[in-house]
Amino acid sequence: MLPGSRRQVLTQSKPLKEFTAGARDIIPMMVGAGPFGVIYGTLVASGPLQLWHGQLMSLVVFAGSAQFIALGLIAGHASFAVIWATTFVVNLRHVLYSATLAPHVAHLPARWRWALGALLTDEVFAVAWEHYRNREPGTVGPHYFFGAGLAMYLNWQSWTVAGLLFGAAFPGLQSLGLDFAMVATFIAIVVPQLVALRYLAAAATAGTLAFLWQAWPYKLGLLGAVFAGVAVGVVLSAPRLRPRRARRSAEASR
Repeated sequence: MLPGSRRQVLTQSKPLKEFTAGARDIIPMMVGAGPFGVIYGTLVASGPLQLWHGQLMSLVVFAGSAQFIALGLIAGHASFAVIWATTFVVNLRHVLYSATLAPHVAHLPARWRWALGALLTDEVFAVAWEHYRNREPGTVGPHYFFGAGLAMYLNWQSWTVAGLLFGAAFPGLQSLGLDFAMVATFIAIVVPQLVALRYLAAAATAGTLAFLWQAWPYKLGLLGAVFAGVAVGVVLSAPRLRPRRARRSAEASR
């Protein structure tokens, strides 16, 4: 049972308004993902897979980086175990996303948590976290998160179709540098979060190590860089957490 104040907030929230706000706020990310989806569809059209295979992957996997990696491994005749393990490692960052958002969705029914988890991407995380970060956990319903996630999901499917349809007609489309749009999107995701020294240090650590370790097999360098960045952020945040906990304990004892 939720406390009275939380129950009131959830009751008074307007699902359609929240859903629309989420879909609206992720539009800039949708624009950045567009060229990325087109390039993916183009690569499918010029690769060993059937067109419907590429679309099915977007429908079921819904993870751009993992889909690109899987497509390259399939073209290289890699085994299923290698494809599965590599994409698994690349997507481990979603565990960090889930851990960050978990306190804000823990009060939701299982059906909502499963649905939101299926729609979680880098872009959706950035938008959802910005919405949740200044709100008390348990006071916000699922509709904003769902609106952002569903909008991005439909956007990715649409751009995949576009790439599949035009890939055969324009086989050199992937060489036009359209993938820079995704780089710009990730810059837009990361930079607004760098509001404190510990965030800057974590980002600098992860970015530097990802560059230095990029030759590691199966993208393990990326995973190691992520964990190193998280470790730096945790270490730098620890001294700030202790005074807050002490103040809360003192206030509670009063």
